[in-house]
Amino acid sequence: MAVGAVADMVGVVLCGGASRRMGQDKALVPWAGVPMARRVADTLAAAGCRPVVAVGGNGARLAAVGLDVVADRWPGEGPLGAVLTALEYAAGRPVVVVACDMPVLGARTVAAVAAGLAPGVDVAVAGAARREPLLAAWAPSASPRLTAAFESGVRALHVALETLSVVEVSVSSQDVRNVNAPSDLPH
Repeated sequence: MAVGAVADMVGVVLCGGASRRMGQDKALVPWAGVPMARRVADTLAAAGCRPVVAVGGNGARLAAVGLDVVADRWPGEGPLGAVLTALEYAAGRPVVVVACDMPVLGARTVAAVAAGLAPGVDVAVAGAARREPLLAAWAPSASPRLTAAFESGVRALHVALETLSVVEVSVSSQDVRNVNAPSDLPH
């Protein structure tokens, strides 16, 4: 289903969170029998992202479920460091970044967000009830300002977005549903 510019983008699954509410590594929790990080990676691939990698998390365990892993340059420093790691890995290509805990995300939604990354836009971010920066397409042009924000102590993506040219792409709130606790899992 590769759509337009998505084929030129690197897909990145963010796997570095602490998973405190889940009580175990969310990236590896099964959703319909498949680890959530693997489901998200498959969705990015179905949308046309090439390659697709995981950033952060337990590299050996993620590799065991078939993911290519890129070590987070700033483990434990939040999602902004992981996005910077992804942009560095992509070496001048845009990246589509998705949190590992969005197992119902569809390829069409990924493509819609990626399509928002037009010339002059640093980041196209999903928007449902609120902005969801853990589903976003990032242009290489965002890197210098993200780096400056990170170096000044910013770790939250929503704060870093304030320094960038942002387009919000309307998506279904169901598509960006986060699975944070065992009670969020299907029974």
